[in-house]
Amino acid sequence: MTIVAGVDFGTLSVRVTLVDSKTGPIGTASAAYPLNRRREDPNFATQSHADQMAALASATREVLRSTGVDGLEVAAIALDTTGSSVIPVGEGLEPLDDYYLWCDHRAFAEAEEITATALAMGFEGIDWCGGVYSSEWGFSKLLHWLRHNPEKRDRFVTALEHCDMVAATLSGITSVSELKRSVCAMGHKWMWNPKWDGLPPEEFLVAVDPLFAGVRAKIGGEFLTSDHLAGHLSAKWADALGLKAGIPIPVGAFDAHWDAIGSNIREGDAVNVVGTSTCIIAMAREAELVPGVCGVVPGSVHPGYTGIEAGLSATGDIFEAVARRAGTTVSALSEGLDAYKAGQTGLLRLSWDNGDRTVLVNPELGGVTLGWNLLHTAQDELFAAIEGTAFHTRIILERMAEYGVRVDRVINAGGIPQRSEVLNQVYANVLNKPVLVPAGIPTSLGSGIFALVAAGAYKTIEEAQAAVCLPLRTVEPDPKAAAVYEQLYKHYRDVYFALGRRDAESVPLGRVLPELRRIAAEVRAG
Repeated sequence: MTIVAGVDFGTLSVRVTLVDSKTGPIGTASAAYPLNRRREDPNFATQSHADQMAALASATREVLRSTGVDGLEVAAIALDTTGSSVIPVGEGLEPLDDYYLWCDHRAFAEAEEITATALAMGFEGIDWCGGVYSSEWGFSKLLHWLRHNPEKRDRFVTALEHCDMVAATLSGITSVSELKRSVCAMGHKWMWNPKWDGLPPEEFLVAVDPLFAGVRAKIGGEFLTSDHLAGHLSAKWADALGLKAGIPIPVGAFDAHWDAIGSNIREGDAVNVVGTSTCIIAMAREAELVPGVCGVVPGSVHPGYTGIEAGLSATGDIFEAVARRAGTTVSALSEGLDAYKAGQTGLLRLSWDNGDRTVLVNPELGGVTLGWNLLHTAQDELFAAIEGTAFHTRIILERMAEYGVRVDRVINAGGIPQRSEVLNQVYANVLNKPVLVPAGIPTSLGSGIFALVAAGAYKTIEEAQAAVCLPLRTVEPDPKAAAVYEQLYKHYRDVYFALGRRDAESVPLGRVLPELRRIAAEVRAG
């Protein structure tokens, strides 16, 4: 028997799960930290590294206390984080600022410049991240920071992804030369790929902005998949966490990628990690480029496969916003939602409240709801929002399949599918496929699996998955609902591309509102 700690840093809290090599998860604890937002700037979203590390210490000590496990028995610790969440650091890898969190979109102009320069210069890297660089990603955030912090530039040593910063901190690493960087993070968000000697060339970066001069050399260290070690737990952090010094810490990754591992992903699966946003993860032995998809990166999910990442910029955040505007909670607003039928509201809602991550990759879009009348309620909008996120997911899965990514099974992971059977059923109906749901929350279980391999409890990820992954239950599509959604999806797709692209070809949309009314009336009539 081997016990390890799996850590998941989310948008609002960190979760620590102790995993037994024979019986699986044995206990979980979490601790919150602030998310800094500004009402006057909805693109602003930052977080403190110190707050996050304090929360990690609190959650780790709490899970040890609640399970009665002696911290000296924990054989390894592994971590995943949000991303791209970027922190600029100075000497000793000390933070110069807070993290630009994944949902910080201030760098939308910088992202457009990176995209335009890459296309003009014919830089291949832009093709591997879907043809459009995003404001959610590393180089755009770093450039925004460099432009807006001239007084700190001379102290800038490097920039780190969240998962690499936490691993370095826990390992006591203080120099760039000792850093181990995540292929998952750098491949999906920084255009890293062995095909062009790793990071984008200096001449490309400087063509984007002269402020990038010398930055490529500063993004140093080794770039590794997660079957390698980032370091070993330092005495300082062993004491803070209540663990044994010297235990291994594998190279980290993004939360969604390891949530997919914890959901027992295999080739041919698409895992919807549904939380505040949605990340859609797949993997394949070989994969083509997929236009509009966030990244196609060798070794990013599983070291032996190419990882494919896509997603929605907001999902749970949209549901929360609907409830907040109504002066209630999602839980309260969801009561009775299971009685709703497909298309009965007459509303068609696009999930662009925080921009579009895939396939349009456009942070300038906003939420759109068509079909309002004077009697609609907040509960109607919540149901339409669930339908809208399912339609958007179908857009993405169809794009992936169009470019050769197998989608044999759909797994709904993340926290929301555990709390909303309505969402699971709507997704099954919209996709017209069975949807598999883990029998419990797999968050941080993926970290536990990599920790088990690092500790030597298992030789392969597959062996660890077979031992500790939760069973999957199946939600079957309802044929009548699926038929209604087939009609609605055609309108959703038309509106999605017509309103989502500035250069969209003309599409007749005059039929959409009458069709929404017709479908809703037919559904209500039974």
